[in-house]
Amino acid sequence: MDPIDWKEIILSILRLWWMCIYGLFCIAESTVRFFLPRDYQRKDVKDEIVLITGGGSGIGRLLCLKFAEKGAKIVTWDIDEEANKRTAQMVAEKGSICRPYTVDLSNPKDIYATAAKVKQEFGKVDILVNNAAIVTSSSLMNSLDDDIIQTFEINALSHFWTVKAFLGDMKLSNKGHIVTIASMAGWIGYNKMVDYCSSKFAAVGFDEALRMELKAEGADGIKTTVVCPFFVNKDKFDGAIATRLLATLTQESVASEIVDATLMNVSVLMLPKIMRLLLLFKLILPEKFVYKVAATTGLTTMMDGHQGEWEEY
Repeated sequence: MDPIDWKEIILSILRLWWMCIYGLFCIAESTVRFFLPRDYQRKDVKDEIVLITGGGSGIGRLLCLKFAEKGAKIVTWDIDEEANKRTAQMVAEKGSICRPYTVDLSNPKDIYATAAKVKQEFGKVDILVNNAAIVTSSSLMNSLDDDIIQTFEINALSHFWTVKAFLGDMKLSNKGHIVTIASMAGWIGYNKMVDYCSSKFAAVGFDEALRMELKAEGADGIKTTVVCPFFVNKDKFDGAIATRLLATLTQESVASEIVDATLMNVSVLMLPKIMRLLLLFKLILPEKFVYKVAATTGLTTMMDGHQGEWEEY
């Protein structure tokens, strides 16, 4: 029998105590931040460059306007050239600077080429908001292969290309922020949304792994935020998103929360905030019960009235 290594045992106990103390400190810090007014937590982004994908409409356009109100310079990327120009005009009307670029986010070569133009013509991107997304509501067997591929190209893979295009400059100064607009569909699966949920699960995992990698590399000055809202109300929904448990969110409220979460360096934003509790229930309760709750509250039928596709959520 090997002799007992008392030194290693004592070190293990000390490490455990240290982790407990650090855990209590983190809980105390989070509690203080929860009650501290937001005005005292927001960082200043005046004259910083904020690039937002999918800025031609919806939440993307609202983000352009709201970041501009904070004094930031805006770059908006969208495949819809006219809508993108309209966003730039709306930002300009508020007295801020906005540059629109037409980009196909399903094409990595187009992303890299446009990123090079942005850096040459406008400067280093300080905050990158990966907002653009598409969704189609079909059962898996009725989903077209090309639609599934495009869903992943825009909702998940484009994040790799945009971050690779701009992260190098952020690392040089150890300063920057990467915002991933995911969804609660990145934590909870829904029927008729297998491809969409899968792409958003990928987006959530992308953010978490990237955050871990940046910290491990010592790039702790670069922050990341993943935003996971429940479904957002849009005219195109035609009443498709309807449950007995939760109401859909407004674009205005979601955009405001995204900006605040970015300015306060919030790592994970779930909307509404009760989703954290519901997610905990999902993890600890039996699957049969979870499905029964979903069916009873309408989560399993909420997409039945939707036809076609829409951007964002």
